[in-house]
Amino acid sequence: MSTLIVIAKAPVPGRVKTRLTPPFTPEQGAALAGAALADTLEAVATARFPLSVLALEGDSALVAVPAGFAVVPQVGGGLDRRLAAAFREAAILDPGPALLIGMDTPQVTGPLLEACMPTAWEDATIGLAEDGGFWSLGFSRPREVDLDGLLLGVPMSTDTTGAVQLARLTDAGLRVRMLPVLRDVDTVADLPAVAAAAAPVSRFAAVAHAVGVAGTTLPVPA
Repeated sequence: MSTLIVIAKAPVPGRVKTRLTPPFTPEQGAALAGAALADTLEAVATARFPLSVLALEGDSALVAVPAGFAVVPQVGGGLDRRLAAAFREAAILDPGPALLIGMDTPQVTGPLLEACMPTAWEDATIGLAEDGGFWSLGFSRPREVDLDGLLLGVPMSTDTTGAVQLARLTDAGLRVRMLPVLRDVDTVADLPAVAAAAAPVSRFAAVAHAVGVAGTTLPVPA
């Protein structure tokens, strides 16, 4: 079996997308985050994964979780620790290959995620982000790797995060498959490009248009 993990925060104003506020209000930032998460969960739901896990910080009542998802709470601590814990929690549910993504790439699709799942031919996969981070990370045998050694201490939310994480994988002797580079939503400058990539049918693109992001157009209704 294989598992897709989404690590996310409940869209609470002032707790998500704080780098977008200002110029947007905390409520608009939360609306953008909620739409990005909804698009991401929908893409995962359309993919053919035996197990889908939402590792959530916050109240699950604030998220429309598709049927079939297992929802697990995130542990405390930094993002590096939460990523390692999410892989461990998923491995308890199923020991097979696992791919983890966040909520900042609403342009992902089911077929893309299926193609990114680690196979027996590699030990790990990683998808770098245009800003120097990474948008996905996967292990073909998560129970057999040193998750703490591979993840803890990697500096998060910097322009070298992806490079450092990749170096951790290769320095450990893992066979790594590189995934497509994507742009994720961290700053206002990212919004038009990601909204365009997520269109024509996308909650994120619709909210970006509604809050007045320059260069966005109203998506085609589903």
